[in-house]
This record gives sequence, C-alpha cells and structure tokens, in this order.
Amino acid sequence: MAVFEEKPKISETKTKKHEIPSGLWVKCKQCGEIIYTKELRANAKVCAKCDYHFTMTAAERVAMLADEGTFREVDADLASVDVLKFTGVAAYSERLRTYHRQTGMNDAVMIGLAKLDGHDVSLAVMDFSFLGASMGSVVGEKITRAIEKATELKIPVIIVSASGGARMYEGILSLMQLAKTSGALALHAKAGLPYISVLTHPTTAGVMASYGSLGDVIIAEPKALIGFAGPRVIKETTQQELPEGFQTSEFLRERGLVDLIVHRKQLKQTLAQLLKYFSGRSGRKFKAAD
Repeated sequence: MAVFEEKPKISETKTKKHEIPSGLWVKCKQCGEIIYTKELRANAKVCAKCDYHFTMTAAERVAMLADEGTFREVDADLASVDVLKFTGVAAYSERLRTYHRQTGMNDAVMIGLAKLDGHDVSLAVMDFSFLGASMGSVVGEKITRAIEKATELKIPVIIVSASGGARMYEGILSLMQLAKTSGALALHAKAGLPYISVLTHPTTAGVMASYGSLGDVIIAEPKALIGFAGPRVIKETTQQELPEGFQTSEFLRERGLVDLIVHRKQLKQTLAQLLKYFSGRSGRKFKAAD
C-alpha cells in the first residue's frame, strides 16, 4: 500500500534578486583598488591606497578651490555652433547635444569670479568630460573673457587646464584661439597682474602650446600627462629614442618647464600662498571693484 496516493508538490520559491545600483563603486586605474564612490569624493577624488588622482569635473574643482558661496559663474550660456557643418563619423552638432545632456554644460570650460582664501580671482576650469575638453571657439572665448575681466578688475587669473587639444570639428577657428588667449595674457602681464596656470591630467596640444604654458607660476598635479604631440608623432618626426616618462609632470619639473608639483589636497593652500606673495610683491591687495 502506498503511503501517498500522489507525490506531494514541492513549491518553488523564487529568490528575489537584489540589484546593486550602478555608480556606487569605482576601480582605481592605477592600483586596481575598488573604492566606494562617497569615500572617493570625500578624499578629493584621490585613491587612498596609491594616491592616483581621478579626473574631476569643473564643478567639483570650483567647489574645491573657491571659498564657499563666493563663485559667480559668467557666460554659462555660450554654446558652440557647427559653422563648418562637420559631418564625419558623427555630426558635430549632435555630439554637442549629447555632451550637453551628459554634463549639463554648454561647453568644456566654466569661468567666473570667486574668492580663494579671501583673495579675489578670476577662475577658469576646464572639464575633460565634455568632448575631451577640446578647445573650440567657445572655450577660447570664455578663457579670453576670464583673462580680460581679471585685467579690468586688476585681480589675478587662475586657469585649471585639462585638454586633448584643439577641437578638430572647428578647424582653423579652433587654432585661432591659441593666439587670442595668448594675446589676452600678454595684456594681463603688461598690467603687472599675476597668472597661475594649473595643469591636470591630461593637458596636451593646443592648450599646452598656449595659455597652459604661459603662467607666471605653472603648477602640475602628480603624474599628469603634459605635452604637445603624442610620443609616436614625436618619435617619427625627430627620429630619436624618447626617454621614459618624458611627458609626465615630474619629468617636466626636473627640466624647469613646471615650477611646482602639488598634491590635489594641498592645491588651494598653495594657491593661497602664491596669491599672498604676489599681493605683497606688487603692493596691490587684488580687491575687485564693487
């Protein structure tokens, strides 16, 4: 006699999958450490294990450098126009719309007036997340306006650079920005006013060939890629073997092309010390007009 007339049914319980929200963790590109995003931001986006400096957005850098509540952005509405009707792999106009959606910015630089440790400054910060912070007409115009405003108000200008170079979608219009920004800096220097250039990873090509390398003091972040052309192009042009690490901030400091290498956490303090020195040397307090 069978114990059961029919086999009992075993109910299947479905295990609920717990999805981990994206963006909570990030992997360090240098040491491979898995870092909690909140901890990374609290540490100025520097890996606590190997000291690797992650890329920062323009807004993050402004928040780090400007005294709280003092930054007043200007010319945020300036946007690039596809004058050349570039239709390569992707239409330039479409790429601009895509990066605007992704970053919330109209182009690759943020400019404005701020106080840094109580000193009035004109501040320009490039954002690599917008088209590799390539320099087109709008970037060049905004950088120039930041310099000219500093000259008008008789205050220092600080430019934080990060760029892949000139914006190919704008052709010669992009290359013209090298001369325009350099000319504005020449007038700023003629007025006896300081300019501090901060180079971050990476700063290359047209930006490095213009305002990136024209600072009264040039500061670089550790292990930043800094140079004009890529290693392959340089090697093919010069037919020379290139030394290891020749485009790093450390290599350039040893040869006098960079004045200081400053850890990100000490950058504001270093800038404040320089502004205090320049203020005392010139006799100016660098206070903007009301």
